[in-house]
Amino acid sequence: MKTVSLTVSQVFEIALKAYSAGKLGQAEKTCEKILAADPSSAITLNLLAVVHMARGRNTAALVHFDRALALRPDFAEAWSNRGTLLKSLGRPADALESFGHALALQPQHVNVLNNRAALLQELGRNQEALTDYDAALALQPNYPEALNNRGIVLQALGRHQEALASYAAALACRPDFVETFLNRGITRYELGRFEDAVADYDRAIALRPSYADAFSNRGNALGRLHRHADALASYDRALVLQPRHAEALYNRGVTLRVLGKLEASLASHDAALKLSPDDPKVLVGRGITLHDLMRFDEALTSYDRALALQADHAEAHINRGALLHARGHLDQALESFERVLISQPDNVQALTNRGVALHDLARDGEALAAHDKAVVVRLDDAAILDNRPVTLHKLRRLEDALASHDLAIAAGPHHAEAFANRGITLYDLKRFDEALASYERAIALRSDYADAHFLKGLASLVTGDLASGWAEYEWRHRAPVARLTSREWQRPLWLGDVDLAGKTILLHSEQGFGDSIQFCRYVPMVAARGARVVLELEQPLCGLMRDLPGIAQIVVKGDILPEYDLHCPLPSLPPAFATRLETIPANSPYLHAPGSAMAQWSLRLRDTHGLKIGLAWAGNPNHVRDRERSMQLDHLLPLLDVDANFVSLQKQLGAGEAEVLSRAGIRDVSGDLQDFTDTAALISQLDLIVAVDTGVAHLAGALGKPVWILVTHAPDWRWLLDRDDSPWYPTVRLFRQSDDRGWVDVVARVRAALTALANLQP
Repeated sequence: MKTVSLTVSQVFEIALKAYSAGKLGQAEKTCEKILAADPSSAITLNLLAVVHMARGRNTAALVHFDRALALRPDFAEAWSNRGTLLKSLGRPADALESFGHALALQPQHVNVLNNRAALLQELGRNQEALTDYDAALALQPNYPEALNNRGIVLQALGRHQEALASYAAALACRPDFVETFLNRGITRYELGRFEDAVADYDRAIALRPSYADAFSNRGNALGRLHRHADALASYDRALVLQPRHAEALYNRGVTLRVLGKLEASLASHDAALKLSPDDPKVLVGRGITLHDLMRFDEALTSYDRALALQADHAEAHINRGALLHARGHLDQALESFERVLISQPDNVQALTNRGVALHDLARDGEALAAHDKAVVVRLDDAAILDNRPVTLHKLRRLEDALASHDLAIAAGPHHAEAFANRGITLYDLKRFDEALASYERAIALRSDYADAHFLKGLASLVTGDLASGWAEYEWRHRAPVARLTSREWQRPLWLGDVDLAGKTILLHSEQGFGDSIQFCRYVPMVAARGARVVLELEQPLCGLMRDLPGIAQIVVKGDILPEYDLHCPLPSLPPAFATRLETIPANSPYLHAPGSAMAQWSLRLRDTHGLKIGLAWAGNPNHVRDRERSMQLDHLLPLLDVDANFVSLQKQLGAGEAEVLSRAGIRDVSGDLQDFTDTAALISQLDLIVAVDTGVAHLAGALGKPVWILVTHAPDWRWLLDRDDSPWYPTVRLFRQSDDRGWVDVVARVRAALTALANLQP
């Protein structure tokens, strides 16, 4: 038998074919045989290094590449392969150096150009990467991998149209290039072309049904199309394919929150966080869900954890600020928004939220400037545009506010909030028919829009349409603009539709003291229907209402409630009795000060002779319209020219007001007004009350005392329009602001009427 003798080059070909066929063990043994015979074979050292790389033996691979290059420093292929290895080892600087050596030897080596470009791309050196991709494509125009990667770089550089062209060229070379469909979908998503993005993701999935990333990205695009249920299904499919897909879990959590499934949303965020504990985005998403669950402290902790990981994370600061704002910490909220604007001065969300915070801090000029800047940055966003007129409204620039509302509506004709806010401005302009139409438009766009329903109710009530007004007014319990404290009730709401005979009903205060005083007149009517009435009130009202007919028990708000069958807030009693203007139960007095308190205050005022007038110029500063309805004490000083004795009915005095009262000769008894029992007893000793629209005015009316109420230009609904009397209180006389919306003219008319009254005194 003859022995066949092979050359080294022939053995190397055997080794190379074995490697190409995936027979790594055979390739390795063959290379070692060659090197045993010829230790200086650089090409064999290079091939053996490649085999070691394929088998995960990176240290051995690097040793063999270095041996090959020591023997042949001009071995471009070895430099290239060494660069690929160093890249995988996380040594990018050394990898770039190796690729540089390879290209110095072979400047037109297309694969090396592509590989170096990919590494530069990973390092965020996108412009340099683009240069390499362009060089590779100049040598090989139909190189699909380079075209695909070039598209990714162009997208990162914000050159989206060029990226789309590069992806199209890649697909022309390789119509089944799955990754390119995915990448083109991402670019189309960033351009807001969400339908096209879904189509690209669907093409990728058709080519590779197990492509979890495509399902995840598809969910993102479906979400932007408001197809949230479909988006959720897409995320769920991605997670079936890849259960540890952190991005899909995060986006699934976001979608579940949008769908109102808050507990499931939190669980999805928590699962994403286990996989990516250092991802601030996941922590922010989790914080938003916790906020919606009203787990505020946990939400704040989640935002703070995100910021500990990335101190300049804009979304974390913005949502943290929104949470602080909602909890009343306005200065801290403002600080969060301003942190964003240091590095991102044109961040529209931060500008807008800052403007809203400044608005609520009564820094209205600064708020308007913030909104103006936000509008300049994003001229076509109705939600952004609509914040500006809200601040203009607060600045009492109502015509400017109306024009600004119209701009917001032109930009977003389907933005229900813009129509609702426009209605508020029209209300204050006393253009009530237009206000009602604006609210109705908001409701047509969003049938469950509680704020719009409630505001429509106010506009209907003020125009005297009580039948329509009461129904819409009931939406106040769901309307944030009403600013009611939410409560859970164990028994059904009564609105006049259930027989009360033999039942216990809980009637409870809901809004300000004035509302409770106005609507407690219905309590005897409820009792007359056979009910046992339990009345829950704030402590300052309890003594005053203790003798109101029909009450079986009074409970201080906050105390444990007794058993009851039904409940009804006091402001819901008028609709429960189908009250119309002509059926308002207006008999007065229906409240009385206790005899002991009357005796004490009679003694206190025994030396006061002549006309005795009580003054009240300010209400609860937390009232939503307090800046409009309250006035400064100085406004009332012209009344002191009248020959009368003036007594302050203010329980709380503002800064410096005690000194003004003393100088003006107005009797100050604020330190002796413990609750409404004292106030009622004092009012009962006076001849007339002059007050702005506060609980004191309601109390005087309920006591049957003459009361002159100073009413804003666009009045609270209960004072109706264009009349100087009130169907709620026979002893009321209304003095309304004129079109200048100031108090000077109102006080002048009150002064003239007081002078006439004083002249009639004996």
